[in-house]
Amino acid sequence: MHFLTTIMNEYGYLVLFLSITLGIFALPIPMEAMLAYAGFLSFLGKLNWFGSILASAAGCTLGMLLSYWVGCKLGIHFFEKHGKRLHIEPDRLNSISNWLRKYGNKILIIALFIPVFRHFIGYFSGITRLPIRIYTLYTGLGSAIWVSSFISLGKILGPQWEVFFELIRKYLILTSVVIVILIVIIYGIRKLRNVVIETGTK
Repeated sequence: MHFLTTIMNEYGYLVLFLSITLGIFALPIPMEAMLAYAGFLSFLGKLNWFGSILASAAGCTLGMLLSYWVGCKLGIHFFEKHGKRLHIEPDRLNSISNWLRKYGNKILIIALFIPVFRHFIGYFSGITRLPIRIYTLYTGLGSAIWVSSFISLGKILGPQWEVFFELIRKYLILTSVVIVILIVIIYGIRKLRNVVIETGTK
């Protein structure tokens, strides 16, 4: 993080854009911290608040589009061949596909606030062929909301951004765990219900 903040002091928007792009696409970069730090630099007058949001949102959207493209290239056949190794069976992939088609727009808006989940949503959207127009529109909207939240937080908190950011990060992780558990429970209940219905019709 120290290295990133050092070069960000020097190159500003370019480092912010590339860091968010690579962080979304693959690399383990502390993106929320980078965004909050950009807000702090905005507080100091070293970066423009709107410029920081624009560079970050563009990087985030590009990273999500790259993930979508990789998902399209891998395709459904990749999971038909390697799904068992990844514990993703065809029926589970179909469930994910139906889930994305039904709730895709809402998921794409909130996905970026959920660590880990945000790294996979793009790939699965590409694999399941979520319409690119819908994907781009809601990914762009979600990106703008996500980066604006953390950059504005850093700007408002000023020198205290690190102290408050650690507390917020812990709550984000806890919230993410709860959301994942709820998703697993809902999936399990629906699957059990389908089994009961199928058994009852025989």
